[in-house]
Amino acid sequence: MFVVMNRVHVTPEWEERVELRFSQRQGQIEKNPGFVRMHIMRPQTPETPYVIYMEWENKPAFENWVASEDFKLAHANPLPKEAFAGGNKLEQHEVFVSSDMK
Repeated sequence: MFVVMNRVHVTPEWEERVELRFSQRQGQIEKNPGFVRMHIMRPQTPETPYVIYMEWENKPAFENWVASEDFKLAHANPLPKEAFAGGNKLEQHEVFVSSDMK
């Protein structure tokens, strides 16, 4: 399992538009081979970033999505710089221990 997290700091006046944009893309990434799940998490405290959490079967599946037309479409027409309070941070992890509720 391969996990990617993108931490995005959004300015308060742009939060609604950012959330709408993510909501409108729902259902697209699921079409990509190797995709497992995605969570887009809204911060609950000031100055905390949104977190886009994605699980992929493996790293090549994620890399194939990044190279795909779907990825290009999802990242076309980016929001203006004033929508963001600083940069984003992309993290990539390989899962080596996992636990689920039964």
